[in-house]
Parts: sequence; structure tokens; C-alpha cells
Amino acid sequence: MRKLIIAAAVTLPMLGGAALAQDTLKIGYIDPLSGGGASVGEIGYKTYQFLADEVNAKGGILGKKLEIVPLDNKTNPQESIIQAQKAIDAGIRYVTQGNGSSVAIALSDFITKYNERNPGKEVLFFNYAAVDPILTNEKCSFWHFRWDANSDIKMEALTNYIKTNKAVKKIYLINQDYSFGESVRTTAASMLKAKRPDIEIVGDEKHPLLKVTDFAPYIAKIKASGADSVITGNWGQDFALLLKASADAGLKVNWFTYYAGGTGGPTAIKQGNLNHQVFAVGEGIPNLGFASADAFETALRAKYDFSLFYPRAVNEIRMFKLAAETAKSLEPVKVAGALEGMKFDVFDGGSGYMRKDDHQFFQPMYIASFGERTAKEKFDEEKTGWGWKLVSKIDTDQTVLPTTCKMTRP
Repeated sequence: MRKLIIAAAVTLPMLGGAALAQDTLKIGYIDPLSGGGASVGEIGYKTYQFLADEVNAKGGILGKKLEIVPLDNKTNPQESIIQAQKAIDAGIRYVTQGNGSSVAIALSDFITKYNERNPGKEVLFFNYAAVDPILTNEKCSFWHFRWDANSDIKMEALTNYIKTNKAVKKIYLINQDYSFGESVRTTAASMLKAKRPDIEIVGDEKHPLLKVTDFAPYIAKIKASGADSVITGNWGQDFALLLKASADAGLKVNWFTYYAGGTGGPTAIKQGNLNHQVFAVGEGIPNLGFASADAFETALRAKYDFSLFYPRAVNEIRMFKLAAETAKSLEPVKVAGALEGMKFDVFDGGSGYMRKDDHQFFQPMYIASFGERTAKEKFDEEKTGWGWKLVSKIDTDQTVLPTTCKMTRP
């Protein structure tokens, strides 16, 4: 990874301002390649490289070869702005990021202000995983597009599932202490109150983002609370270490999550023997049985030692290609115009669309549990022998929530 970062640092100054004038179209990948978020950042980078290879095998985008340029932001908003400026100075006019809503908010603000000051040199921000609802509400921007369902959409699906499970009586909330974690905990509390007022919230905990190395004290609190279920938006090492501590303590509860499938999560679930007691909500999972998705998953796993965490990234890159071809241009303003309102057949089957009002993408959503596989579940995770099993599907029209966005267009 140090070689990767050094290579990026050496390469960027050499790019000059001719990134679009040559035969290569570059996307700046601004995510953690060092620090606590490096495991998810590295997987994201390799996923985008794989997608670039797919695009290039089919002729590129308007004849240009797609290249992903890694930019290490260390999951830090200020460092992200520095990396975005480096990309802009190198002539890159498209950037993508996903890990950390605080980072996404900073990037969206920076890019919006930059574009206002530099007409004709605009930059587009493709958000594949930062899900704070504010990004497509109060802080919406014409220059920001989000392919992941926002936190409220995911919690709506999770709580609709929870409300049908009468065995859930006491829930503990534990989340990372930043904007996304705050959104998860507050929305969970309000939605549970409306849908299942009989459920008691027996704990509501926040902890530092990607700083905790031992979650044993937190698990002890959950155990002492008498909770039968936990809701968490934790991702990356904060989920894997949380579940590891749970396994070590022998805590046997249901877990309702956003990102249980991230690096180390499946292994920790298996170690805790939480057979189909951990649930995750997302826009796609392995084992849905959709032929083209299965073929992609098989090819990705053959090249890398991980599964597809980001079906939304596939949708993003494929829609970017379609938008450029529709606009017959790589100018960001024209590509943005083509993306607005675009309907698209998504990676795992079914139809999605990019809402023009706020640039939030809507798509079918799934809730799955992780555990022992049947003959229907082809793929396992992290060589555990266990895999994801579908328990609920939410159609696109059932995921749509209103927006307060008042977008200013160029």
C-alpha cells in the first residue's frame, strides 16, 4: 500500500493539465488508503480499477481509456480537500468518494464553491457510499450525485422489517460519533417510536470514528442492558472489531446493520456463531441469483480476494459511461444534465433512476441475513463457508422519501 501511495504522489504532478486532452479519462478516487479506513479504501480502489477494465474492454468512454487515480485522504475532511485540489490541478474533472459523510460534505462544499469561481472548468463529484441525508437535502448541490441509498432510506427498510418481528423487544443503539452515526441513531429512534412503540431502547452509545481498538467495554454495556437486538451503522474496522468483541464475550443478540459485509465482518459473525442473526440492508448482495451479477461476482473474486461490496459503484461507472455517450461530451455540465432523471437497469436486476430534484439515486433494496448456506446460496464470504441469504426485497417505488433540496443549477 505504501508503494501505491508513493506511486500516486509521483504520478499526479506529471499529469499536468492535459488529463482530458489525451486519450485517457481520469477519475480521482479520494478515499482512505492509510489509517483506520485503509481496508475499505483499498477494496474500493481495486473495485474501481476492475470497473475501469470492464469499460476499457468495451472501448472506453467516448473512445478514451478510463483510469482511476488513487488519492489518500486518511478519512479526513481537510485532507480530502487537499487531495481534490491536487486532482483539479492535474486536470481531473471527475472525483469519486464514499467513506465518511463528513468527508463527502466537505468535498461537496469545496467542489460547489470551486465551480462557482471557475466556469468552464467544472468538476463533478460522484458519491458512492456517504449516506448522510443532508447531502441530498439541505446541502444538496448540482455538482454532487449519490448512488447509495441515504441513511433514512436504509433505516426505513430496516425498521419496516423489525416491526414485523415480534421477538424484538429491547434494542441497543451503538454508532460512530460523526454525522452519519448521528443520523442512524436519531432516525432509528424516531422510526421505531412510530412503528413499534412497544420496543424499548435500552442504550444509545456513540464512540470515536475508527479509533477504538477494543470494543469489550461497549459489549459489556450491551450485555448488561438486557438488549435482544442491536442497531448499528458501523463500518470498516469499527464493525469487525465490534463483532469480534461480541464473539469474545459470547453475546448472542440480533444485529441490524448497514455494513456487516465489509472486511472482517463475515469472519467475526462466524466466530460469534451468529447464524442468521446478523442482518444487513443494501442495494444488492451475492446470492440473489441474477445471472449477469453472478458472472461479475465470479470474475471479481477470481481476480481479487474479496467479494463485491459496492454494486452501487458498478451502477455509477456504467451510468457515467451512458451519460457521456448520451451527451456526446465529457464536459461535466453536459454529463450532469444527462444524469439528471436517468433511468437505468441496475446491477442486481430491476430499474432505478437518478432523481433530478436532489441527485439521489433510487433502486431496489434488499435485507439479507448471514449464516449457513443452502444449495441456493452459491457464494460464501471470507472463506467462512457462510453466505448471505435474502429475507426481504423492497421495490424501487417503496424506497422513495421526500427531499427538502432547493437546487441551484448553472
